[in-house]
Parts: sequence; C-alpha cells; structure tokens
Amino acid sequence: MPRPTRRNDRRTASSSSSPRLKFAPDTGFHAELKRRVDAHFEHTGRSRKGGWPALVKAAVLLLALIGSYLFLLFVATTWWHAGLAALALALAAAGIGFAVQHDANHGALSKHASINRAMGWLLDLLGASSYVWKWKHNVAHHTYTNVDGADSDIDIPFTRLSPAQPYKAHHRFQRIYVWPLFGVFILFWHLYEDFQQLSVARIANIPFPRPRGREAVELVIGKLLFVGWAFVLPMQLHAWWLVLLFYVGICAVLGLLLAEVFEMAHVVQETDFPEPTEGSARMPLSWAVHQVQTTADFAQGSRFLTWYLGGLNFQIEHHLFPRISHRHYPDLAPIVREVCAEYDVRYDAADSLGAAFLSHWRWIGQMSRSPAVDSQVQAPNHSSLTLAG
Repeated sequence: MPRPTRRNDRRTASSSSSPRLKFAPDTGFHAELKRRVDAHFEHTGRSRKGGWPALVKAAVLLLALIGSYLFLLFVATTWWHAGLAALALALAAAGIGFAVQHDANHGALSKHASINRAMGWLLDLLGASSYVWKWKHNVAHHTYTNVDGADSDIDIPFTRLSPAQPYKAHHRFQRIYVWPLFGVFILFWHLYEDFQQLSVARIANIPFPRPRGREAVELVIGKLLFVGWAFVLPMQLHAWWLVLLFYVGICAVLGLLLAEVFEMAHVVQETDFPEPTEGSARMPLSWAVHQVQTTADFAQGSRFLTWYLGGLNFQIEHHLFPRISHRHYPDLAPIVREVCAEYDVRYDAADSLGAAFLSHWRWIGQMSRSPAVDSQVQAPNHSSLTLAG
C-alpha cells in the first residue's frame, strides 16, 4: 500500500517566502504542550536556557578542538599520531556543531543574546556561514520539516529520501553510494553550498535576504579565518598535499557524523513526508502535529549521546521547543509523550542508536526502489515502534 503522508505548521518562512505553505489551525495540541511545559518550568524554577553547564561544555569541546589541532600541527610525527589527532579534531568539531553552535543559533544556549551570537559564530570558524544556516535550518527545516521542495535537508544530490521525489534509475544503488555522499557533504558545504545559496538568495523554494552590514562582515571574516587556520597556517609547516589529504579525511568523518544524526531523526521508516493538499498550498495538519510526526527520537536513555549530541537524540522535543536548551529535553520528553497520547498524535522513539540506524537503512532501501515496486511494500507498523499515541 502507498506510504501515508501527514502534516504541518503555524507559520510561513518569511514575509516573502515561497511557496508560502500554510498549516492547519491548532486543535489544542500545541497549546496544551506549551501550557504543560510552562508549568514544568514554573514548578522547577529552572531557566529555559543552558546556563553555566552549557558554557562549561562549550569550553571543554573548544579545548578539545584547539588541543587536537595544535597537536596535529606541531607535535604529531607519525601517521598514527596524526590520524588520532585528526579523528579527535573531527569529533570535537562535530560536538561543537551538535551541542554548542546549534543551541546558540537557536537562542537557547544563554539568556544573553551576545553570548548566543558569539557561540553561534563558531560555525563560521568551522567553515560554514551561521547566517545562511539560520535560514536553512531555523526557518526552512524547522518550519517545513520533511516537505519536499521546502526542506533542503532532504534534498541531497543523487539521492531519493522522500516518496515525493522523482525516482531515477541510479537510485537503486543509493544504499551503496549514499555513505560517500554523506562523507563529502561538508566539502560541498564549505566550497559551494553557502556561496551558491547566497548568490541566488534562496534555499530550496524559500527566498531569504542577503546579509548586510555587520552580518556581511562577520560572514566574510569567518570564511577568511577558516581558510587561515585550515589551510594557510598548516601549509607553512607541512606539504600542501598532506594538508589537503587530512582536510578531506576530517571532513569525511565530520560529514558522516552530522548527516547520520539528522538522518536518524527524520529520514527513517517511522517519520512522515507530507505534501500539501492537492491543488493548494495548505498542509493537512497543524504545525505541532507535523513536527512530531516528521521527527523521531532515539536512544533517549543514553546520557553520553544526549551530552555529546546536544540533545539531538530528542529531536521531537527540539522541534517543538527549539529555543529551550537541550539540557531540558530528557525532562520534557515524558510531558510531550503524555500529551501526544492524549491527543492521539503518534510519537516515535527508537530504543537505541542501532535501532535508529537500522530504520534509516531500511528507508534508504525502500526509496531505492521504483514507485511501482515501492507501492507494493507495506507501510511500517507504527504501533510496534510508538511510545505514545
């Protein structure tokens, strides 16, 4: 039977956005979620932001990044020394991406906007524009999650991740080549995507304003500093080809990590890939229901993953409350699950990292088949994987 499609949002990406998809009105689900989360913070008296524990984590990850970089640059004398340092650098950079800049660019790291801005700018130092990322991630992805043509995160060249995307003959091999593609996506991001999106001022079908003034200066300075520490300085001490080799290797590890964390939260058998109602720009569900049913949690019981991934194993809670620090997601998950059960909204959470990866693997395989074959594949049994609803 064909895979069912589902739902939706409370806003459009910007005042000039296209296609200006609109979501169905809230039936009380989102309002009740907000009420209970508000009550939770009122009862506990805790700040919604990350506070000093989040800043300590940022310091630890930054020290790990700087230390591994300096070791690779000035100390490593053997291939295995350099390989371990490069791996440590990639893991530290991924950790900063997951747990520091992500919260900061959502305004969730600190109650002080200046700290959020500074920590968010770490993404620029790692080679990607935080300005473009905010439009790509905070607006396009967080509004139109898993909607083909609006969420560019599911529009990966040469792959078919959504039933709405046209099938091509080479997709039957995507289970093989998707992993190298994930490995080069950071290179693509560094060398092409930011510049291409800035040139057309559009992400997927959604336009955005080009940066001006301070934002433009910060973008340029970030790119220059990245080139300086990633290429110019190392090439003063090591052969150019060796620098490029390690750059590609670090980007491959970083790309696989970043891509897979996203994929296991959105591109799995349990999530939906909704489309507008035929002949209209209206999505079938409300925004909050849409977010829950296009997203899945995984490994909720792993404290290490929650720490290292910045709570991105609690993606449902993050999509519903992106301006709340990831430190609170384990406490919010039972609240969200309870409200989902009361409103008959499906809530999916894989028990482990392995289970989430397996679901992603199976979905990649299902999308590698032609629609004629795929239509004969029974939709997944949500009830066997749902914790509520």
